[in-house]
Amino acid sequence: MTSVTVVIGVGSIGQAIARRVSSGKHVLLADLKKENADTAAKVFSEAGFEVSTTVVDISSRESVHALVEAATTIGDVTGVVHAAGVSPSQAPPAVILKVDLYGTAAILEEFGNVIAPGGSCVVIASMSGHRLAALTAQQDRLLATTPADALLDLEMLQPDKVTDPLNAYQISKRANALRVKAESVRWGKRGARVNTMSPGIVMTPLAKDELTGPRGEGYRRMIDLSPVGRAGTPDEIAALAALLMGPEGAFITGSDFLIDGGVTASYFYGELQPK
Repeated sequence: MTSVTVVIGVGSIGQAIARRVSSGKHVLLADLKKENADTAAKVFSEAGFEVSTTVVDISSRESVHALVEAATTIGDVTGVVHAAGVSPSQAPPAVILKVDLYGTAAILEEFGNVIAPGGSCVVIASMSGHRLAALTAQQDRLLATTPADALLDLEMLQPDKVTDPLNAYQISKRANALRVKAESVRWGKRGARVNTMSPGIVMTPLAKDELTGPRGEGYRRMIDLSPVGRAGTPDEIAALAALLMGPEGAFITGSDFLIDGGVTASYFYGELQPK
C-alpha cells in the first residue's frame, strides 16, 4: 500500500519538511491557492517525488474532510505536515481564529480518524504562543478539549474579548500546542504521534510580510536582540521536524518544541523584556 505524506500549506516550511520526511512516499500538496500547490508540485516532481495536488480551505470542516478522503484514496496516511495559517499582519482577529485555531483543531480531528499506525504529524505553531500570558487551567482545558465545531463559541474567544490580531494569533498558537497535547492521547490509540513546533522568525514570505508590515520594526528588533542574532531558515525547522516525525523521535508525542533562536528567552530574561 502506498504511504502518503499530506502537506497542508505549501509554503517554504511545509515544503522543506516534506522533502526531509517523504522519500519513497507519495506527497499530497494541499493549499488554499491551486497555483501555489502546482508550483510546488513541479519542484517536487523534478526532484523525483511522486506528487499530487489539491485545494483546501482549512477554515472549512467540509474542505478538510475532502482532503482526508483524497489522501486516503491514494494510500495510507503516514505523515501530516500542517503548515497553513495567517499572520497578524494578514488578517483581522476573527479570520485568524477561524483559520489558525479552528482550522488546526479540525485537521487534528479529521486526520486523527485515519492516521496509519506508526504515522506522525507536526503542526507549525509559533513562538508567539509562548509570549501570551498564562491562561487559567479551565481556559487551557477548554482550548484543548472543546470539540472543534464549538471552539469559536467559547466566551473567551468572542469579538469583544479578542480585539487585536496579535492577541488572536497568540491565543491560536497557544491553543495549537494545547490541542496537540490532548489529541496525542487519541492519536496514540491508533499507534500514531503528533507534536507542535513553535518557530520564531523564519525567512518565509509570511515573515517578509511581517517585516515590511506595521510590526516590521519590532520584528527586526527581535532578530537583532536574540541570542542567535539572526532569523532562521526553513531547512533548520525541517531538521527538527525530521527528528519528530522519524524513527528517532518515536518516544516523542504531545509535545511542543520552541525553535526561535532564543527570542523568547530574551523576551523574558534579556534585552527584549517589555518595559
